[in-house]
Amino acid sequence: MNEKPVVLLTRRWPEKVESQMAELFELRVNASDLPMSDAQLAQALLEVDIVCPTVTDKIDGQMLSAANIRTRLLANFGVGFNHIDIAAASRLGIRVTNTPGVLTDATAEIAMTLLLTSARRTGEGERLVRSGGWDGWRPTHMLSTQVTGKTLGIIGMGRIGTALARQAHHGFGMPILYTSRNARPQSEEIELGAWRCDIDELLQRSDFVSINCPATPETQNLIDSDKLNLMQPHAHLINTARGDIVNEADLVAALGNGVIAGAGLDVFVDEPNVSQALMDLQQVVLLPHMGSGTLETREAMGMCALANIRAFLSEQPLPNLV
Repeated sequence: MNEKPVVLLTRRWPEKVESQMAELFELRVNASDLPMSDAQLAQALLEVDIVCPTVTDKIDGQMLSAANIRTRLLANFGVGFNHIDIAAASRLGIRVTNTPGVLTDATAEIAMTLLLTSARRTGEGERLVRSGGWDGWRPTHMLSTQVTGKTLGIIGMGRIGTALARQAHHGFGMPILYTSRNARPQSEEIELGAWRCDIDELLQRSDFVSINCPATPETQNLIDSDKLNLMQPHAHLINTARGDIVNEADLVAALGNGVIAGAGLDVFVDEPNVSQALMDLQQVVLLPHMGSGTLETREAMGMCALANIRAFLSEQPLPNLV
């Protein structure tokens, strides 16, 4: 291309990344930083060479069926890409990339934060202090669940699941159970105190269960009432993956009926809408999808997306082709 390629950021990115991209491309930025409408996204596909979507942007087969689509690359800002119809994009010759690896540690940190917050009831405690309702220390007040030495079950032992296992095992002496399509190397299992098993055994034996698998048609509503009923009454469920992996109505019922003790959620089925039933439960920790939300990580994600764009424009192999 003789002219600068036209690149659209559907949301604001860290300033450091935006400034570099503005030097290289004709950069269009959604300055409102609100989710773009379907109509706006569809129009963008007709007008720009490269779209950089996020998890809030649903680019489906219908949108990609329009005539005269100009976009040739969807450089996704994030690892998950279930909001993009990959098959439809492929039929049009549109390449899709993502940003794996760079957000591993930050997301694992949030999973561990949710686990500790749910187990130790620190969210409830903080609300009690702020409300002015705390009337002093006593031996049986705000009793919670100890984490050290308890068993952690990890559903999805990819990069993030493995990083979480490392934090939990080395930091808190937690034995690890995991379920995954592929077994980890034996040396890694030994290092992490990890044992691979099926999901039912994992749910039955774990004190804490963390969901770290990708969102696919096969994992939608993976954790429903049947699976929740396998868990121990003192167990806690943690989800930093995608909201639709858990049937929220079944989770609310399980928590309300004492089937499990607590949950920590960073993702929801209808983000940013969170059901009132979940918000009414004190034993649930709710975070606003902030798993990768460190400045260092978001800058690294942007630079990873930029590397994919530069490789695409120079007709080099794409580092993170989906």
